[in-house]
Amino acid sequence: MTARLRIDPHVHSEESYDGNEPVELILEHAADIGLDGVVITDHDEIDASLRAAERASDHGLIGVPGVEVSTSHGHLLAIGVEEKPAKRQPFAETVERVRELGGAAVVPHPFQRTRHGVKKKRIVDCDGVEVYNAWLFTGYRNRRARSFAHSRGYPRLGGSDAHSITTVGRAYTEIDVGEERGDVTADDVVTAIKNGDTSIHGRRAPITRSAYHYLKASVRKTAWAVRATATRFL
Repeated sequence: MTARLRIDPHVHSEESYDGNEPVELILEHAADIGLDGVVITDHDEIDASLRAAERASDHGLIGVPGVEVSTSHGHLLAIGVEEKPAKRQPFAETVERVRELGGAAVVPHPFQRTRHGVKKKRIVDCDGVEVYNAWLFTGYRNRRARSFAHSRGYPRLGGSDAHSITTVGRAYTEIDVGEERGDVTADDVVTAIKNGDTSIHGRRAPITRSAYHYLKASVRKTAWAVRATATRFL
């Protein structure tokens, strides 16, 4: 039976210069809100992502490593790689390197120069485009990305671009894989992305529901900090 998985493919941990959370807390929260997996995509760092992929099964999640690479033309998500590509290389060369490493090269928040998005003219080939980024305040940029991906035939993904657990899962991608859930590997996820077997979820939740999840995440974060502090003194 084909599994349909909910994956947030764009999440940052404390290993990113602008991230906040340890991977264990992210995994715990992702499982609690009903995701099947998260891809930790720190900026030009992969150690935390490798740890997250290794420990994902402890939380009932599918482990998929990754990294957000700073190319010389903007950011690129390398999903499913266990080695980080060299940074500040040309976009096209980085895409090829991601593929050599067995990953999917996905363009996050395209065209947004203030967020290091790749310009349209530079995207001559890739394995997918992030057409819903939960950090955007209006729908215009997402619609533009969706139109671009549709016109070029690129697989479409949605991601939270979370830098704290309060926003993990605010947008995610549903992926169809040709395996039962218990047999799914990171390679299966990469293949499904490249095949375009995806659907996007990122609608803004009602205020009351959002407030509940934010409160729950904040409580979990506080509890985690208390446990971590107590452990240091044991």
